[in-house]
Amino acid sequence: MLVAAAVCPCPPLLVPEVAAGAAPELDVARAACTDALGVLAAARPDRLVVVGPADQSGRGTHPEGTPGSFRGFGVDLDVRLGADRDAGADRLLPPSLSVAAWLLERAGWSDAPIEGLGVGEPLEAERCIEVGGEIAGRAERVALLVMGDASACRTLKAPGYLDDRAAPFDAEVTRALGAADLVALKALDADLAYELKASGRAPWQVLAGAAQGTNLGGTLLYEGAPYGVGYVVAAWS
Repeated sequence: MLVAAAVCPCPPLLVPEVAAGAAPELDVARAACTDALGVLAAARPDRLVVVGPADQSGRGTHPEGTPGSFRGFGVDLDVRLGADRDAGADRLLPPSLSVAAWLLERAGWSDAPIEGLGVGEPLEAERCIEVGGEIAGRAERVALLVMGDASACRTLKAPGYLDDRAAPFDAEVTRALGAADLVALKALDADLAYELKASGRAPWQVLAGAAQGTNLGGTLLYEGAPYGVGYVVAAWS
């Protein structure tokens, strides 16, 4: 059963070494992520599942100890998902889960076994919800760390350029995540999310599926769009 969840954005820029001189711009977001992870630890889960967007090569399950890297972003920095340093793996974590691994290492996570799940943008809402329900049934006390960004179309310099639909979409996402509104999250328009380059849509709907039958409440910890991309941090408990 799901007992807690943390929602965090997944830009590699969260890692100060990647952001370099721009690192201070996301200090508040990093602090909020740390607070959200604290909520997970306080829930004393039996298992932590990290869910994030992934391209085809990164989709599927990533066991504890799977390595990740930021070398593709020009930084000599490697991470691992969880404490198992001896685990073998035939592939790297997708970037979203590498950011999650960095956040967990930074927080000193050692509270429960970890596994990762990379989900693809095309995954339909119904299947996302089913996957969430399956995850929630894996242990008596399950926690989720859900990685994903909102729209990438908030400004003219945003990766997806300016789209007038982006701000209303992000406002509804922010409200739903902050309120733990499962109905609203399940109803997110997948086509619109794709057009707005919102990578978090599928992971958020996995969260909605996992939280079915619970009475978790949400707290919004951060919302912003410093690079024209919507970032949201929330905690459910």
